[in-house]
Amino acid sequence: MAFHFRQLCFSSALLAVVIQLLHGVSSQLVVVEEPISAPPPPLVDLNGGPGYGIVPALFIFGDSLIDNGNNNNIPSFAKANYFPYGIDFNGGPTGRFCNGLTMVDGIAQLLGLPLIPAYSEATGDQVLRGVNYASAAAGILPDTGGNFVGRIPFDQQIHNFEATLDQIAGKSGGAVAVADSVARSLFFIGMGSNDYLNNYLMPNFPTRNQFNSQQFGDHLVQQYTNQLTRLYNLGGRKFVVAGLGRMGCIPSILAQGNDGKCSEEVNQLVVPFNTNVKTMITNLNQNLPDAKFIYLDIAQMLEDIVANQAAYGFTTMDKGCCGIGKNRGQITCLPFETPCANRDQYVFWDAFHPTEKVNLIMAKKAFAGDRTVAYPINIQELASLS
Repeated sequence: MAFHFRQLCFSSALLAVVIQLLHGVSSQLVVVEEPISAPPPPLVDLNGGPGYGIVPALFIFGDSLIDNGNNNNIPSFAKANYFPYGIDFNGGPTGRFCNGLTMVDGIAQLLGLPLIPAYSEATGDQVLRGVNYASAAAGILPDTGGNFVGRIPFDQQIHNFEATLDQIAGKSGGAVAVADSVARSLFFIGMGSNDYLNNYLMPNFPTRNQFNSQQFGDHLVQQYTNQLTRLYNLGGRKFVVAGLGRMGCIPSILAQGNDGKCSEEVNQLVVPFNTNVKTMITNLNQNLPDAKFIYLDIAQMLEDIVANQAAYGFTTMDKGCCGIGKNRGQITCLPFETPCANRDQYVFWDAFHPTEKVNLIMAKKAFAGDRTVAYPINIQELASLS
């Protein structure tokens, strides 16, 4: 189908204006609370031990798919700390771009860890179990997401992790103990979607005039390789790297077309990136001593959900549960908007992000799935490696 990129920029600009006007109202009326849940497990023993998580900690880097509050207190249009975000989260809105839990929340639970705190909110001994550095609108490239003003690009997220290492060093008994704990911890990285949606596809960015799709995929993964190597040099050894899904099928993109079909142009656009990331992971495993990188095929996970939607209990694949306009994807979920009641039947929560149900399905696939979704091994196997 024909896809008009200029319309995407118009939608994002309109979204920014609306959020700017309404966010001031919502921030005064909505109380953002920490989730209320059962008491967390004991602090992870840096030397390991029975009854603890199967890894010491989980460190998370990414964008709005897994941001859990880092954008709340920065000047940004990319925020989700207002109702109805968090409508199904015990404690209400936290900054997660979802009705409930994210994919990394589900992975943390499967690892035996508590929900991992946002870097902006992590205090005291919480950092010993992991930190979430993800930021909505962030990308691999530093300019990505500039239309949303404030965001924390991947390079800055890595810098924030360095600050966390300093915190851990002051709590854990020396550099040797810290190095051992970090080496046994998991690093989850999910970057790249904004480098397309909020960079390459934006007419006010020069990127499309500088690179064709293959060249852009090469450019991104060259940067990505350097960034992941930096995390390795900071002590990381076990890495989970998520590929990109079929972004041509999200409500925001569907709303730009006229035939109700996914944009194959956008879907094909990200293929070079995913292909390059798989090659990158093979190379990093071969070239970095003791490194263990795995790839999560998010596109394959989502295709399985679409192909077996009835078995999973989904009825609505092409509309957001919360949003305005065509496919409920032209303007994403606004403060105090009434979302759909049957959220477990929707694949998408808003114009861009999946529902909690989809997130938890993907978490289980990533944790214990076969080689079609996790390569060369799954998260459970990676966590168990010595």
